[in-house]
Amino acid sequence: MKHRIVVLGAGYAGAFAAGSLARRLSPADTEITVVNAAPDFVERMRLHQVAAGQDIARRKLTDVFAGTGVRLRLARVTGLDLDRRAVFLSGANGPGELPYDTLLYALGSSAAHHGVPGVAEFACDVTGLGPALRLRERLDHLPEGGSVLVVGEGLTGIETATELAESRPGLSVALAARGQLGAWLSPGARRHLQDAFDRLGVTVHEHTAVSAVEETRAITADGTALPAEVTVWSAGFAVPPIAAAAGLEVAATGQIVVDGSMRSISHPDVYAAGDCAYAIGKNGRPLPMSCASAGLTNMQATSAIIARLTGGDVPATGLKYFGNHISLGRRDAIFQMVGDDVRSKPWYLGGRTAARLKSGVLKGAAWGIAHPTFGLPKRRRRPAPAPDGAAVRAAA
Repeated sequence: MKHRIVVLGAGYAGAFAAGSLARRLSPADTEITVVNAAPDFVERMRLHQVAAGQDIARRKLTDVFAGTGVRLRLARVTGLDLDRRAVFLSGANGPGELPYDTLLYALGSSAAHHGVPGVAEFACDVTGLGPALRLRERLDHLPEGGSVLVVGEGLTGIETATELAESRPGLSVALAARGQLGAWLSPGARRHLQDAFDRLGVTVHEHTAVSAVEETRAITADGTALPAEVTVWSAGFAVPPIAAAAGLEVAATGQIVVDGSMRSISHPDVYAAGDCAYAIGKNGRPLPMSCASAGLTNMQATSAIIARLTGGDVPATGLKYFGNHISLGRRDAIFQMVGDDVRSKPWYLGGRTAARLKSGVLKGAAWGIAHPTFGLPKRRRRPAPAPDGAAVRAAA
């Protein structure tokens, strides 16, 4: 019987991991299935551009996995049975169950509402293609001078506010920040960020917590009403509750607690990558939810799965987070390096050079997804006993 590997999610982490596994493991002995709700690969790092009105080319997952032997199952994951090693599915290609021997959980994240009244009813976000397109449609119907409020001073909020202001100069764009805008940046990068907001005409409300969202305004903690014909919610991310509901060991965030190889500490047949993984970096702190972390965790998980199925040594990486790359529209950006303590280093890169570098990162990530098996050793070995014997039992 073939060893069945199921990858949940085909975002940056899941899509690349599936192709890597297909390249390195014997198709005679392994069967790899990817489950994803949508037929296209979504470049999440470009969704603020989609919302702003720009057209971004989409790649069909069937094209991404063509020639790899990876099976694609278009369905929505509704639950897990960890004892029976089964995934519950719904949708056009469900309902049903999908059995696995090894599970790679990479379902990503969505906008965290934090229980704020009105967010679900009135706010938009850019955490998925559907939400980004809905935001785009709402912006298309705003009159000249229409008010847009972006809530959240993190990377997503900054990129969204600047992209909207540059692409739609007829709108009035503002950003509500709980603290100081760019407080985590070096002094030079912070000045560069403020200059970009001034140049683009983005109003910043610092030290402003939004406590409620209404149809045409947002209410702050002190009762102030901020005009917002469209509110864009970018105040953090939340993971699906599926892992916690199934009984996996999770952190307070709902992320799956993993060891250094991205293996669940409670269920050794389950690995996690991307935003769903509660992974501790080299600095002893949890990795932030980001594309960079998705790359680190998917490579570690993939290498660990391959090693355990082929009898090799499980490699360990430092999971080092190097910095933040923030686009400020199409012609400006900031690249801020950070140290092991996650504090910003004095040096930063800004302007057109940083924008070209960010564009190159995006193109490289997209190319890597479109060619998931490029550059990996052409080793196809039959699964061998894992150190704990789990692979032998799963394949017996």
